Amino acid sequence: MRKWLLLMAAILLEVTATISLRAALDHPAWYAVVAVGYLGAFIALSFVLRQGMALGVAYGIWGATGVALTAVLATVIFGDALTAMMGLGIALVIGGVLCVELGSQAARAREEGATS
Repeated sequence: MRKWLLLMAAILLEVTATISLRAALDHPAWYAVVAVGYLGAFIALSFVLRQGMALGVAYGIWGATGVALTAVLATVIFGDALTAMMGLGIALVIGGVLCVELGSQAARAREEGATS
């Protein structure tokens, strides 16, 4: 459970930093939030890995969720476009990460079965 909370923190920190990067173009003080957000995201991600989550799973979920949240928030906050094609792309990325997670679970189950 702790690794999932840490992963959620890493995602939120990364998305905050990315959205702040856009805000910093007009107001440079936001660069402080950018630096703290990205540093915090990578630290949280390293803690996720130390908790035992597979790198491909952690990074995939982090990346896919970050892309989706950033796209939606950029639309809401900055009025960026979010087309149906972009939505399809986001859905495909999320689907790919789901396949990685399911594959990871299957591999883990095989390993546990082989060691029993």
